[in-house]
Amino acid sequence: MAKFANFLVSITLFLCSTAVNAQLSSTFYSSSCPNLLSTVKSAVKQAVANEKRMGASLVRLHFHDCFVNGCDGSILLDDSSSLTGEKTAQPNANSARGFNVIDTIKTQVEAACSGVVSCADILAIAARDSVVELGGPTWTVQLGRRDSKSASLSGANSNIPAPTSSLSSLISSFSNQGLSTKDMIVLSGAHTIGQARCTSFRTRIYNESNIDTTFASSLKSNCPSSSGDNNLSPLDLQTPTTFDNNYYKNLRSQKGLLHSDQQLFNGGSADSQVTTYSSNQNTFFSDFAAAMVKMGNISPLTGSNGE
Repeated sequence: MAKFANFLVSITLFLCSTAVNAQLSSTFYSSSCPNLLSTVKSAVKQAVANEKRMGASLVRLHFHDCFVNGCDGSILLDDSSSLTGEKTAQPNANSARGFNVIDTIKTQVEAACSGVVSCADILAIAARDSVVELGGPTWTVQLGRRDSKSASLSGANSNIPAPTSSLSSLISSFSNQGLSTKDMIVLSGAHTIGQARCTSFRTRIYNESNIDTTFASSLKSNCPSSSGDNNLSPLDLQTPTTFDNNYYKNLRSQKGLLHSDQQLFNGGSADSQVTTYSSNQNTFFSDFAAAMVKMGNISPLTGSNGE
């Protein structure tokens, strides 16, 4: 994953300011930056047109931001002499991407309304617009977050669920953020788009039994047992760039790419919800939208907190 150039980081940090309300509101920038939503939407549309994978990357940035001390933009901070950022944490290193797109969006927003919109809010809007651009549901993004002046490497390492997580570990990780088991199962549906590195699913395709054998074999050529760590495979092999409910259909066929994916349909408490979503895309879309709003409300900095 490429780092921001130092001067771009300095610009981004300088620009990442926000207003002073203590409550999130969908109309937070209606007066101070009336063209915010259209500006972000246009930039995301262009970024996804340039590279379909980018939509998933932007959704993931928002998720990884919110799970570390709340949705505060801290994932965007680079290391400095006085700060250790989150980019080098295990879940993000050589993996989190899309920083350049966020920087481009911020530059465009700044040209329209200087010093008003936070990076945390841009991440939230960009995640929503990415899902919509790839065929998924829309939702109303609540706004008014402020940006953190600090980051937590240890928080990123401990709070973001690993691809090797068990069902109980996933439930616990989401519960720690105030999210329910239902939220966890539906937010995992974001894996209907995007890709994963070989190193995150090698053990599953070579050693686990709850995997379709043909599916496992098809992955091994691109993910050898002892090389190709950074080789990519789609999280949803059938429709990798379309936001749909195929992820859940894959789980029912034992074609979850990650160990943590297949844990959602493995004879446990999540099975029934997976079955529901696999047969009813509208229900999945509705629940996903609601859960994204809920996730976006994790411990936001507001008022005089942050910057």
